[in-house]
Amino acid sequence: MTFHTKYIILTYVTDYKKCYVKEGNGLARFEIKEEFYLNQQPFKILSGAIHYFRIQPDDWYHSLYNLKALGFNTVETYIPWNVHEPQKGQFCFEGILDLEKFLQIAQDLGLYALLRPSPYICAEWEFGGLPAWLLKEEMRIRSSDPAYFAAVASYYDELLPRLVPHLLENGGNILMMQVENEYGSYGEDKEYLRVVRDMMLERGVTCPLFTSDGPWRGTLRAGTLIEDDVFVTGNFGSKAKENFAQMQEFFDEHGKKWPLMCMEFWDGWFNRWKEPVITRDPEELAEAVHEVLQQGSINLYMFHGGTNFGFMNGCSARGSIDLPQVTSYDYEALLDEQGTPTPKYFAIQRMLKKYYPEYPQMEPLVKESFELKDIPLSEKVSLFETLEDVAQPIESLYPMNMEELGQNVGYLLYRTEAEWDADEERIRVINGRDRMQLFVDGNRIKTQYQTEIGEDILVSQQKQSTHLLDILMENMGRVNYGHKLLTESQHKGIRTGVCKDLHFMLHWKQYPLELKNPEKIDFTKEWHENQPAFYAFDVELKALKDTYLELTHFGKGIVFVNGVNIGRFWDVGPTLSLYIPHGLLTIGKNRIIIFETEGKYSEFIHLVHKPTFKTIKGAKL
Repeated sequence: MTFHTKYIILTYVTDYKKCYVKEGNGLARFEIKEEFYLNQQPFKILSGAIHYFRIQPDDWYHSLYNLKALGFNTVETYIPWNVHEPQKGQFCFEGILDLEKFLQIAQDLGLYALLRPSPYICAEWEFGGLPAWLLKEEMRIRSSDPAYFAAVASYYDELLPRLVPHLLENGGNILMMQVENEYGSYGEDKEYLRVVRDMMLERGVTCPLFTSDGPWRGTLRAGTLIEDDVFVTGNFGSKAKENFAQMQEFFDEHGKKWPLMCMEFWDGWFNRWKEPVITRDPEELAEAVHEVLQQGSINLYMFHGGTNFGFMNGCSARGSIDLPQVTSYDYEALLDEQGTPTPKYFAIQRMLKKYYPEYPQMEPLVKESFELKDIPLSEKVSLFETLEDVAQPIESLYPMNMEELGQNVGYLLYRTEAEWDADEERIRVINGRDRMQLFVDGNRIKTQYQTEIGEDILVSQQKQSTHLLDILMENMGRVNYGHKLLTESQHKGIRTGVCKDLHFMLHWKQYPLELKNPEKIDFTKEWHENQPAFYAFDVELKALKDTYLELTHFGKGIVFVNGVNIGRFWDVGPTLSLYIPHGLLTIGKNRIIIFETEGKYSEFIHLVHKPTFKTIKGAKL
């Protein structure tokens, strides 16, 4: 493979495994040889994962400082395509998506950076970071399909010029960038990997490139570009000796004398609805991290997990069943969801002090939270009453799915009128996803979830009279890993139609409910019992601290804090609260709006110091 030379800071760089930057009167350089070298000195990467898009910008400094305080020298982050390009050709790099600001804060603290701008990231994130609008296009994602390449190229045209100034050689702090993520667990299309790599190089990325995969030969053979000299890293959460041994064997097979690095050392795990919170012993973790550091470099996944704000939670796959993940991405990491050090932090701190005293440590920052109970309900309104205020209907003969309507996430309401030909009619939703609720004349009839959708729903109404049908569909998150990225089930809403008796019903109105503008809710209209509804609570604050909204007495839905969607809740657990960062609150009046779909609510809410959980039996990690 021939790489183009590039004139950079009075020197030519022809080897993309080297980075240069002026440092005083000298030249700092990062190289990958038999070890990592920084400024010609052996360098061990001690990295922790902090996803800027899961943490409010006001808290970036806090999390990054605590990483530095632990004695670590590098921060790692994924870059999610779907929030930076939520609609085709529409890009966003502001607020919580201001990656450049995040990098600058890290650099000011003396932290280097590992970036993972691959089109797919997994990350327990909606659709693995792929934008849902790709599903409308005729393409095969994560392959050498020209249509997919065109979409990636357009995204990289916007993204990579923002990152190049932050390369080490350009005075920034980026050491390496990722080509693809765990591709060996998905495909073996090396042409795809090479084109993605070349796209990065063509747009000025000259730092070392890497892939990350499971550490066994099957995934390494399929998912790496070791034959093209792209650096190889592994992902695992224990048994470092065994896993590094497999990687070393693969390196030896290809004649590579490279350092060993675990790009994702899983120090905790994510959580799913209806399943217990997964935990790991802090002291055991500290010893496991020591085992890694005895042989190579590490990136702790996660250092600070944060929150899947909005509708951005990912989803696991198990056969025909999808398993959506909860809003909290606490991950039982070294910092908890709000960013406060956990017992794991201090266990690893003690281990580093014992075995690696050369890495300087500082006292970590600790955040405060506040409690305020019995906040009364201010006003409420049924969804059906304010429907026209929050969504504009799209009419069609047959139901359209979510992607056809130009909607990526959230809820979707289907509405039609139908005449009853018998005292009891059979209603069926054909090929719907993920969760549906049927209402007839405003009355809740049935809730169905995933594989239940399509079963007969018997509805008794007056014969030879016309009735209003509403079907509320919820997209609970697209899968983030594995072959189901390609399955039809990732298309949300109603994909085929709705049958009454044996025939498909016609003339539908569809109301996309991504609910981006909750201020449009008209609370002067009526509220009806046992319908999806909005509940508004107003609270005056004199100081700003973090807090948690306890939702024990609510059923299922989402919450807005001063207009920002902070995520989903569901009384099945294990989480029964939502984290509210202080950055979303204001001095004076604050408004919390709860959208609840099950008809279960309370006249009061409570803001509490710590998250609330539902006990569900299960094993530790």
